[in-house]
Amino acid sequence: MPRLAFDIAFCAQLGKLQGSVKQGVFDAWEKFQDLTLEQLFKDPGLKLESLKRARDPHIRTIRIDQGTRGVVLAPESGDTYVLLRVMPHDKAIAWAVKQKASINTVTQAVEIRDIAMLDELTPAYERIAPAREERLFAKFSDGDLSALGVDGTTLRQARVLTTPEQLEVFAPFFPQDQREVLEYLAAGFTVEDVWRDVVAVNLADRTAEPVDTTDYETAIQRSRTRIALVSASDELRDILDKPFAAWRVFLHPSQQKVAYRASYSGPAQVTGGPGTGKTVVALHRVRHLLRHLRDGDRILLTTYTNALVAALRSGLADLVEDETLRDRVDIMTVDAFAGRVVSTSRRPLRGDEEQGRWEQAAHATGFTGTAQFLAQEYKHVILAQNLRTCEEYEAAERKGRGSALPVRVRPLLWRTVEEFTGRLAADGLRTYLGTCAEAADLLDGSGPRYRHIVVDEAQDLHPAQWRLLRAAAPGRPDDLFIAGDPHQRIYDTKVSLKTIGIKVTGRSTKMRKNYRSTHEILSWSTALLHGRPFEELADDSRHETLLGYRSALHGQGPETYAAQSQSAELDALVTRVRSWLDSGIPSADIGVSARFNKTCEQAAEALTAAGVPAVRLRGDTEVAADAVNIGTMHAFKGLEYRCVAVIGVHDGALPFPKAVTPADVDRLQHETDLLAERCLLFVACTRARDGLYVSWSGRPSRFLLEAVL
Repeated sequence: MPRLAFDIAFCAQLGKLQGSVKQGVFDAWEKFQDLTLEQLFKDPGLKLESLKRARDPHIRTIRIDQGTRGVVLAPESGDTYVLLRVMPHDKAIAWAVKQKASINTVTQAVEIRDIAMLDELTPAYERIAPAREERLFAKFSDGDLSALGVDGTTLRQARVLTTPEQLEVFAPFFPQDQREVLEYLAAGFTVEDVWRDVVAVNLADRTAEPVDTTDYETAIQRSRTRIALVSASDELRDILDKPFAAWRVFLHPSQQKVAYRASYSGPAQVTGGPGTGKTVVALHRVRHLLRHLRDGDRILLTTYTNALVAALRSGLADLVEDETLRDRVDIMTVDAFAGRVVSTSRRPLRGDEEQGRWEQAAHATGFTGTAQFLAQEYKHVILAQNLRTCEEYEAAERKGRGSALPVRVRPLLWRTVEEFTGRLAADGLRTYLGTCAEAADLLDGSGPRYRHIVVDEAQDLHPAQWRLLRAAAPGRPDDLFIAGDPHQRIYDTKVSLKTIGIKVTGRSTKMRKNYRSTHEILSWSTALLHGRPFEELADDSRHETLLGYRSALHGQGPETYAAQSQSAELDALVTRVRSWLDSGIPSADIGVSARFNKTCEQAAEALTAAGVPAVRLRGDTEVAADAVNIGTMHAFKGLEYRCVAVIGVHDGALPFPKAVTPADVDRLQHETDLLAERCLLFVACTRARDGLYVSWSGRPSRFLLEAVL
């Protein structure tokens, strides 16, 4: 019996499709389930039509609803058809006639390329190309490229390219796997690197037999990372109604390999930039571990903030439908876990109380340094190194601190810290990190609580929090699974996992492909961080880079707006949001982010006054389903929207002077704080999938001036 499968490019459209179109897709799928091929071709409602002037007779169209058509791969043999795109009628025809399907002789998978556009571009670029030895892929032989899956057609087209910028022009029209190979090579990776990281991961279940380039039925079966075969109506409804459900069937082979590896011999780590799927991989890893969990064992899924906890809880519910299984996973922040272990009634110290408490302690001991210096010394030296005595503190290195502290002064500072912590205890107060340190001590005595721990957004955790997690799971295979990205470190915490006893050597994977933001948004946002050093999570003596970090999607570039006043900036925001809504984007797919709560409140008031539903995101508030979501840049961490407006990006907001340690107090901390502020803007901008709008009033942030303006 025939069936209709779904290409990953169609699934990428799901968030943009109207309800009537989704219903039309479902109805078409049902016809493929119920009718014979002969009946399908005769069905007047489906209209499975061949196309005049088509570059490939295997590409046809079907009717989805009034005015909308689907483009399908319709092989001559086999029963499986693949829905590639859904578009308005005329656009669908125009796109379909330019496409060509083929089967890659290396990956053995189905490929689709815009052959008409490539044929049009190639001669034009050939005419302006320099000598062959000066072109982009000159140092790679035809044999090397062929071994990586680049076929003869793509090879001829790639040979005319001179710069990475020209490759960007061609990239949207190349077959996906071949495009990825070329992008890696252009980014500076070796043939061996590309074989290992891009090609070999696709070949795990491939045969060594010669490839039949006409056997699409077999090739479709071998394209599971890009083509979904849906067998039940409930499954299809789930995919159409919940875009996450669509993407969960499309783990890239490199992601699948990490998430579903049978076992790791110890802690494992996955890193990568925004949108590379780290959180999805972490959720899939939880799913895998649940399938092999023994009676009585539990899993801790943890992260840094309550908002991220809510997102993880929702994602796991989508991925693991069995509620009994999900109940064996505790999802909470590390700080919440520490509070559960300690079981104390002492109230956590608020951020606005801390300075006064340090000033009181300094006054009591006669220490003349600033409260800011004391707080940072306590956090970055004493708690970070788990120093328990004055003698240990006197002998300790102060790595990462850019201010001198004579040894003779250290006993006085230690007494000031004891005064600070003693007064907190007497007043029924505690710090979050102090609670983590106390909880780690308790677990060292009582034993672990969890069989497995999965950590998301790992880059923002403090060494005291890591020691707690290390104590919470026994040191054995599959104890810790860690996902993070140093480029999204928005708090002033640094850690070397190996110094905590968490060694991931040989069990670390880097994701480089962004599945969220368009190439244009990604390139613009990445420029904010260009040239800045980022220490690896596993080893602070080595630096993480964005080499090879790229997007799978293409679209419009970011829009910037310089307003004369704050009120004019808010008026422009309303206009921009209205234009997104008028284009058919649901309000819940729009996010507005700013550095400060006050700016968020003003944005919410302006949108509400204009009749646009808007809600504030606070703490563990879940994303609103029927309103524009407004939140600080910190609150937006881990979230994503089709369109994002980042407002108030003016001088004095980013960097925010109060968040940056003065250089004369601590030079190294000053640089760390500046980088955290820069990362904060990077994180906010990379929440956007299709549209990014950045605005300011007065003078723009120096980050924008230095990088993208």
